[in-house]
Amino acid sequence: MTTSVGTKTAPEPPATSKRNALRPHLTGTSAWIARAKALAWTVAGLGLAALVWSLVAASGQFPDELFPALPEIGRAGYSMGVEGLLAADILASLRRAATGFVIGALAGIAAAVVTANTATGRKLLQPVLRLLSPIPTIGLVPLAILWFGLGEDSKALVIALGVFVPVWINSHTGLSGTPQDYLQAARCLGAGRRQTLLGIVLPEAAPDIVSGLRVGAAMSFVLIVVAEMTGTTEGIGYRIYQSQMFSQADRVIACLIVLGIIGAVCDLAIASLTAPLTTWSHKEH
Repeated sequence: MTTSVGTKTAPEPPATSKRNALRPHLTGTSAWIARAKALAWTVAGLGLAALVWSLVAASGQFPDELFPALPEIGRAGYSMGVEGLLAADILASLRRAATGFVIGALAGIAAAVVTANTATGRKLLQPVLRLLSPIPTIGLVPLAILWFGLGEDSKALVIALGVFVPVWINSHTGLSGTPQDYLQAARCLGAGRRQTLLGIVLPEAAPDIVSGLRVGAAMSFVLIVVAEMTGTTEGIGYRIYQSQMFSQADRVIACLIVLGIIGAVCDLAIASLTAPLTTWSHKEH
């Protein structure tokens, strides 16, 4: 006589259960430790840079007016903040940088989709963009002013062109590098071109696209200084230019520090917002 035996899974040993229960906690703790270490290294690097600057300023090799000490730079920044200049300049620069960044990023990704996934784009558009990409964007400032005048349109155009190039190059590299095995599997499963693009090609290229966006964001803050030196009365670039005209090196350096902080915050924001799109690439490594 045969006795049927159920297929219940044996209960997990208490020790294993405890380890599994602690695993998410340990993972979270490790992440916080990694962030703390990164922050500590950043603070150490900034401290080293401040120390070197202070030593050079104290050596007397350069005039105080041209190479101010850190307290003087801090007072200059505080003075601009109290006068209400800094807040208005930051908002104006952020508005212009954001406008140019959005236009350039969308155009760069769209162009990359065309050049990487269509025969016409590869043969017709890609050679033109390859020829145009080495042209320094700063050299286009006079042309933008001639075309659009000294208003906001010329500034947006200059920033958008500067953002477009790195976004297109990185996005094209990612989109054209999709493994053929993935594409063949999609075709075997009956996926159309649109499904393949949205479900396979774009997710696979996400790390490269994000890299292009981060480089483009940094480029937007580089170009904002040039774009705001003419035809405006507010903005970080305008403030730097005005301070240079009056030989106020402490204000120039204070504005550059503010610009660097804003750029770093924007880079972290882009990295955080796009992290869910690139998590798989970190797991593979």
